[in-house]
Amino acid sequence: MKSITINGSKRESVGKKSTKALRNAGQVPCVIYGGDKPVHFSAEELAFSKLVYTPNAHTVVIALGSDTVNAVLQDIQFHPVTDRILHIDFYQLFDNKEISMDIPVRLQGAAPGVLNSGGVLRLNKRKLRVRALPGDLPDVIIADISKLRLGNKLYTSELPAEKYSILHPDNTVVCQVRTSRTSVADTGD
Repeated sequence: MKSITINGSKRESVGKKSTKALRNAGQVPCVIYGGDKPVHFSAEELAFSKLVYTPNAHTVVIALGSDTVNAVLQDIQFHPVTDRILHIDFYQLFDNKEISMDIPVRLQGAAPGVLNSGGVLRLNKRKLRVRALPGDLPDVIIADISKLRLGNKLYTSELPAEKYSILHPDNTVVCQVRTSRTSVADTGD
């Protein structure tokens, strides 16, 4: 899985006044959970742009001076009017401890129900929740749609999952080919 490095600095004072001063200086207050005790730090707001404003899933390496912590984005809070980042929570990764994460779905192939019959391909799940060890997390989940005919659906049970487990029920529809007004009955060649 791809990783993004964020340089930050630990913060000693945790309170309303200090966090407001941080935000006015262009910094974002953050917390890392999952270790022995929570680690409070701050980093530049622009450092989070490649992590937050992307459909891809990433792990994060947080550099706090000489210390580095592997983590994953857990929660983020935005300002209701300006959409600036107010606060970010991270969860620390351990090599022997499984984590759950949302992984994007990428479609592969061409559906005969769309090409030949004029159906409409509908992607119901853009991301799927996956549980795995941090080293086994995939960048994307590949969904092969080359066998989908008109009216067919691709379920989570049909997706390949070697080193990870998909946390959705087996009958969850990932994508489907629906009939449209211009669709023609499939001849089944």
